[in-house]
Amino acid sequence: MSGNILIIVLIVANQHLHTPMYFFLGNLSCLEIGYTSTILPRMLASLLTGDRTISVSGCIMQFNWFSSLVAVECALLAVMSYDRYLAICKPLHYAMQMNVSLCLQMASLSWISGFLASTVTTSLLAQFTFCGPNEIDHFFCDFTPLIKLCCSDTSQMELVTFILSSIFTLPTFLLTVTSYISIIASILRIPSTTKKQKAFSTCSSHLILVTIFYGTLMIVYMLPDRATMGNLNKVFSVFYTVLTPMVNPLIYSLRNKEVNRALRKALVKWVPFPQKSVKANSIC
Repeated sequence: MSGNILIIVLIVANQHLHTPMYFFLGNLSCLEIGYTSTILPRMLASLLTGDRTISVSGCIMQFNWFSSLVAVECALLAVMSYDRYLAICKPLHYAMQMNVSLCLQMASLSWISGFLASTVTTSLLAQFTFCGPNEIDHFFCDFTPLIKLCCSDTSQMELVTFILSSIFTLPTFLLTVTSYISIIASILRIPSTTKKQKAFSTCSSHLILVTIFYGTLMIVYMLPDRATMGNLNKVFSVFYTVLTPMVNPLIYSLRNKEVNRALRKALVKWVPFPQKSVKANSIC
């Protein structure tokens, strides 16, 4: 929460960070704050108090927000990779193509499409009757554990969810990977070894994080549900619910020189550092 809030404050306060890349990073930080707020407070309260109960409506609401934000993040990561592709591979066309209007359209489309897809799934889920055991075998209200508690036939619901998951994960993942492959190909053509290593360091960390996020999503939501995968799915869920929101500010922003420069300026401006007084010797 602290890392993502800090990124948003720096981007809003510093004029030098009012660029397409930081605009999308600000959107990503807002999304990660929503992620964290949706799942972790309830989970921490359960661990601290021992009270692990949640209402049916609260559970469905948690699933709605969580699934919406997952879909939005898939779209945003693809948009951000495309932005970096244009900046690195087509720098002469970047300023003209990635204008304010296009940035707003791409960000708005990511948010709207993600919430629309989740609303379809949630509205179908809310129509089912729940029976049998009232225990969810997970640390939050996810799709598969909830479906297991339904009395009705869920085959159509599972098909719709699989189609929507495929639409939001596979194309965006392929676009992201293709963009980074093109970026790496451009980096290989850089003559300077130092610049090449620096660019590789940044791109590789981005690519690793994106692969972990998409990979765990595909394993949990697109592979057949088996008894042996139950505990593994919980572990994989930690990657995209806890790990990526925590690491994203470090990987995407706080390692960036411009963000570090803005942070130092903000600290000098906002934090009153004590100044040492110097006493001059008298000259006779």
